[in-house]
Amino acid sequence: MKPLYSVAQIREVERSAPGDLMARAGEAAARLVLELLALRALRAHEAKVLVLAGPGNNGGDAFDVAARLAHGGVRVTVMHLGGSGATSPERDRALQRARASAAAFIEPSPQDIAETAWHLVVDGLFGIGLGRPLAGLAAALVAAVNALTCSVLALDVPSGLDGDTGCVIGPGGTAIEATHTVTFIGDKPGLHTADGRDHAGAVTVSALAIDPALYPTATLHLNEPALFVSHLQPRRHNSHKGSFGNVAVLGGAPGMAGAPILAGRAALHAGAGRVYLCFAGPPLALDAGQPELMCRAAQDFDAAGAVTVAGPGLGTAPAAALLLARTLAADQPLLADADALNLLATDAALHAALAARTAATILTPHPLEAARLLATGIGTVQSDRIAAARGLAQQTRAIVVLKGSGTVIAAPDGRIVINPTGNPALATAGTGDVLAGLTGALLAQGWPAWEAALAAVWLHGIAADELVEDGAGPIGLAAGELIPAIRVALNRLVAAQARR
Repeated sequence: MKPLYSVAQIREVERSAPGDLMARAGEAAARLVLELLALRALRAHEAKVLVLAGPGNNGGDAFDVAARLAHGGVRVTVMHLGGSGATSPERDRALQRARASAAAFIEPSPQDIAETAWHLVVDGLFGIGLGRPLAGLAAALVAAVNALTCSVLALDVPSGLDGDTGCVIGPGGTAIEATHTVTFIGDKPGLHTADGRDHAGAVTVSALAIDPALYPTATLHLNEPALFVSHLQPRRHNSHKGSFGNVAVLGGAPGMAGAPILAGRAALHAGAGRVYLCFAGPPLALDAGQPELMCRAAQDFDAAGAVTVAGPGLGTAPAAALLLARTLAADQPLLADADALNLLATDAALHAALAARTAATILTPHPLEAARLLATGIGTVQSDRIAAARGLAQQTRAIVVLKGSGTVIAAPDGRIVINPTGNPALATAGTGDVLAGLTGALLAQGWPAWEAALAAVWLHGIAADELVEDGAGPIGLAAGELIPAIRVALNRLVAAQARR
């Protein structure tokens, strides 16, 4: 598994670990710099590298990197941003090594950053200890770096980014937009959610050879197939459509028939044995593009024996609330999305019925829907996505999938997983309906709710990643295009698991 650690946990490990961690960090970062230069077919003496060093221990890491690169023949320039900051004997020694090397020290200058053809920039301005927004010269240096087109390697976390929440620090703040981050001791959640994915780039973890026994038990992890592959079973020849469960999609108020169709098609292609579209408005005679889907009037359909995906295009009329109340009372797995979440946020009786459920329940809100459920603002949710998802899961006693960049999956017992797959192609109408249908299909096939949520979010994202890699996005990718790509990704995982 891939654990994630809070800044407080990292600090505790750091205090307990023996040895010169700064030198180990510098060695790991310098090695990565040379690898990145080699990818550009640059030999050491051909490369011009700018190292930005701040006033604290992150700056000490940068000094060590500069000394190692200079000793290796790289043309290194150091800009040292002075000021008050944590210092240590290790930092002082790193500074002495850098000054004794061939590295050139110059005054920090946004103009010099802009006017020099750098091959790579190392960001060691501020690390996990930063508690204020960048301003003045520091902000100007960051802006100049962000305007460059070369690779940028951040040490530990990109300067200006909160390692816990993934938010740029401060209203109107700024942060380094790195192409790569080498993070030390343990991976941080903020590198993988909110602004983190735009600022951290490709993340490499260097544990600095610290004894694993010094680490606390992790409650946060990065999503990966290892967390759910045990439920990927090849299908037996002696099976039938009833072997793979029923999904009922509750939605489709007048004018919103497309949402349940997308959810239903996703459920069908993700392996559900039978899929019913239960329309709150007049039911379609059939889905001409997918006639395997069975269309029904919601008020006449008995969902006993079916996993219900409630919400796609459901609307918020009183009749929709009655349909949702009936669904909440059923002793069957439930996924609530879209308008089902809006109804839950405004109807105290529905919210109480949700909390009283004993059957598996998954909620898939986007940030605004989560804010409504938590009776707060969207800014509060996005300022700490992990806390918001955890609080909502505990309040509702449901698995919560807080969608967005670095989707957060939270369980009522406090477990948190952040998903690394997906890209801006998913920022279009209907992709949430596809995710809902996919998750419902896994539930119908007998998956536990936690693993179903993890797998669905991972597959949904990897399908988008593969489509973008093939040139089908991110601009203009339609939600329906995800469905066959999800089917391919799912079958590939099943086949790989069967070969083990």
